[in-house]
Amino acid sequence: MSRVLVTGGSGFIGSHALLQLLAGGYEARTTVRSLSREGEVRSLLRTGGIEPDDHPLYFVAADLGEDAGWKEAVEGCEYVLHVASPFPASLPRHEDELIVPARGGALRVLRAARDAGVRRVVMTSSFAAVGYGHAPRDRPFDESSWTNQEGRAVTPYVKSKTMAERAAWDFIDAEGGDPELSVVNPVAVFGPVLGPDYSTSILLIQRLLDGAMPGCPRLSFGVVDVRDVVDLHLRAMTHPAARGERFLAVSGASMSILEMAETLREQLGEAASRAPTRELPNWLVRLVAIFDREIRSITPELGQHKEATNEKARDLLGWVPRPPEDAIVATAESLIRLGLVES
Repeated sequence: MSRVLVTGGSGFIGSHALLQLLAGGYEARTTVRSLSREGEVRSLLRTGGIEPDDHPLYFVAADLGEDAGWKEAVEGCEYVLHVASPFPASLPRHEDELIVPARGGALRVLRAARDAGVRRVVMTSSFAAVGYGHAPRDRPFDESSWTNQEGRAVTPYVKSKTMAERAAWDFIDAEGGDPELSVVNPVAVFGPVLGPDYSTSILLIQRLLDGAMPGCPRLSFGVVDVRDVVDLHLRAMTHPAARGERFLAVSGASMSILEMAETLREQLGEAASRAPTRELPNWLVRLVAIFDREIRSITPELGQHKEATNEKARDLLGWVPRPPEDAIVATAESLIRLGLVES
């Protein structure tokens, strides 16, 4: 039985990673910033259909911003899934609030993995490290592309993911030792929510359902289900061909927010009756952004259209994701089931 460390087990991707690892017979260890969150993580797993007390699951307190705990976290692990990274709903006051923990945290995990003799680390990066800061293009982005950090309107979050991934590859090349590195670059991650503390992308579906959005900003982006993101991590963890490779996690063509709202109304009926039916003009969204930091973070992408290809993950690792519409509906159904949509 292989022992696998998942960083940030209380997070959206992290908790789903624990579910699949335990269901697959792995021994799982996870980091949380405080051991007081152990009960919360166990509750998330129960919601996901696993009784954690029946499986080998262990917790270690470790924070991306500090050295303490990481030696203990990786000890005896064959693999590490480095999932944890900051992703706020609004722009930080200074970009270093995101860049420092993302880059420094990745290097802490990699150093600890090297010193402990870990076989392979799979790092969760993002499409943010692939497709931003470029001029508009017709062809889809693939894994050979890197975000141009000096490009127009590159946000602190995009910079943090790009710098963290580049630092990881540089570390492995220069002083990484034995551990192999693979990287997964998801687009916007949706799918079943296990509790009230979920990723920023899920807020979009919640707001479409509860009537908080009078209209849809003219935004479109790639969609992927969290269960498929984790499946790709596990394939990258064990497949020999994944060594030294990065993989885009995207389920298909990008969806606009209006298309997401239409999908919810078509699939959920009355439960999605408050989803907006029209798009908002860009000038109005930019006007609102003057007073709203959350809205301000999306304005650089208004009217932009980016596509990404999953051909590499499909061909090399045999990865077959769900359709994007399924991920959107699964998100909404879980929010409703857990009572997380305001009536």
